[in-house]
Amino acid sequence: AARQEKRVALVFFDVDGFKVINDKLGHTSGDRLLQAVAQRLGACLRAADTACRYGGDEFIVMLPEVDDKQTAALVEQKIRTQLAAPYLVDGSLITVTLSIGTAVYPVDATDHRDLIKLADAAMYSMKPGDGRAPRVERPTGSALRLSVD
Repeated sequence: AARQEKRVALVFFDVDGFKVINDKLGHTSGDRLLQAVAQRLGACLRAADTACRYGGDEFIVMLPEVDDKQTAALVEQKIRTQLAAPYLVDGSLITVTLSIGTAVYPVDATDHRDLIKLADAAMYSMKPGDGRAPRVERPTGSALRLSVD
């Protein structure tokens, strides 16, 4: 990006209330949910984009050659929409919300570490402060469905 004088956006997001999923359904189900999130994420990105699991329930998406933060905001909305549909994991329907933050090189930072820190801080500023947690519900009525209100 520096060599070609192009902008790159880093979109940093995590699954709101993910600890509740692990606590209610177990870590294996939590891992399966994260795998499903990653699959959906990959399906909504361009071939030139790069996505990775950063740690825990955190993901980073690198968007090369973005024009501005509005372009990145469109991708954020696409990610939210794609990942909002319920997931069927081990007999439970799980619906989640995301906290997302974005930083753009070189507008916000020129160092990759600073860019990640800024995108992470932007994500945390979007966290719901009302203690929202996922809900779990079983499709048959006896199972759990997990969603965030």
